[in-house]
Amino acid sequence: MENSKILINAKKHVIHLFKTKLPTQVIYHNYNHTLDVVAAANEIAQGENLRDSELELVLLAAWFHDTGFIAGCKGHEDTSKIEAEAFLKKHDFDKEKTKTILGCIEATKMPQNPNNKLEEILCDADLAHLGSKDFIKKSSLLKTEWEVRDCKKIKDSEWLATGISFLENHKYFTDTAFEKFHQQKTKNWLFVKEELKKEKAKEITKKEKSALKASEKKDKIAKADKPEKGVETMFKVTLRNHIKLSDIADTKANILLSVNAIILSIALANLVPKLDKESNHFLIIPTLVFVLTSVASIIGAIISTKPKVTSGKFSRKDIEDKKVNLLFFGNFHKMPLEDFNYGIQKLMNDREYLYGSMTKDLYFLGLVLARKYRLLRITYVVFMIGIIASVLCFVLAFLTIPEEIVTHKLK
Repeated sequence: MENSKILINAKKHVIHLFKTKLPTQVIYHNYNHTLDVVAAANEIAQGENLRDSELELVLLAAWFHDTGFIAGCKGHEDTSKIEAEAFLKKHDFDKEKTKTILGCIEATKMPQNPNNKLEEILCDADLAHLGSKDFIKKSSLLKTEWEVRDCKKIKDSEWLATGISFLENHKYFTDTAFEKFHQQKTKNWLFVKEELKKEKAKEITKKEKSALKASEKKDKIAKADKPEKGVETMFKVTLRNHIKLSDIADTKANILLSVNAIILSIALANLVPKLDKESNHFLIIPTLVFVLTSVASIIGAIISTKPKVTSGKFSRKDIEDKKVNLLFFGNFHKMPLEDFNYGIQKLMNDREYLYGSMTKDLYFLGLVLARKYRLLRITYVVFMIGIIASVLCFVLAFLTIPEEIVTHKLK
């Protein structure tokens, strides 16, 4: 039957079509696929005990069923029927038989819907590869063809999922096809399911790696946005020096307080009680200068160390406007923890705000230090001048003691 004249001419015609008109990117629905379908149709037809006249019709339909791909994928069955009808008309083929052949080609449209035995045979032959051992290889060719045709990359997991769904919903119409291909089709289905599991595991691993890389990249960006180490060191050293200087100033003030407290104690205990005697009146002015010097020094030392605390309140608008320095306790000691936490989070995530706050903190700490040292310098000058003045006053007082007072003391 395969050697009948019409079949030989059909084979030559299809070879010529595929050779001269089929696009290169059609790597599955080509001449090799057509040969496989013709062979499968012949095998199934013989198993179904078709008459030679019917077998000829099925084989003619098999030769032409995918010739429509020369004009594109969309509606290729209709183009295939046109090609088949033109060929058969040229060879004066019987019109009723031509209709049967065209019906077989029409039945291969997805989803398949054959109406008679011949159409069932061609439909089973067209999808015989589902139950073949080289199913994976052919499926890969079909995937590549779709990707080239649609200019779109298809994910392996999507393709495998589509293949599983297709295999699950497909059924062979003829008993011969079922007996010959069903068992291998089941094996192919199980294999594809396992491949899908592996592919999903790969995708999960790939996503985890991508997420890790994205996280690392985000961390790098975050680190890049944070203050540089050199800048951090500069602020750290400068602030430490300011704090040391403040501590030194407080120590100096404490020395002044201690010394003058001792001086006052001695003066009040030993000098002042003796001033009520008429013979000691010459000591009043030196003692007064001495005591006032100590009092002025104590007052200066206290003022220099007197802390100044601000209102301790700020609003979220102050934070948004970057007006408040959250690094100084005097600006937040009366605020709720929630508002303070909000401000600190914004400060840590805003490089400009953080730098600005540290700069302000450094600046105002410098102003406090300048005030302390200015007051201490004045206090030390007052103390020094006062002590000198007191000594001079005592010397002058003793040098100008009236003679009668000296004589009285000698007696």
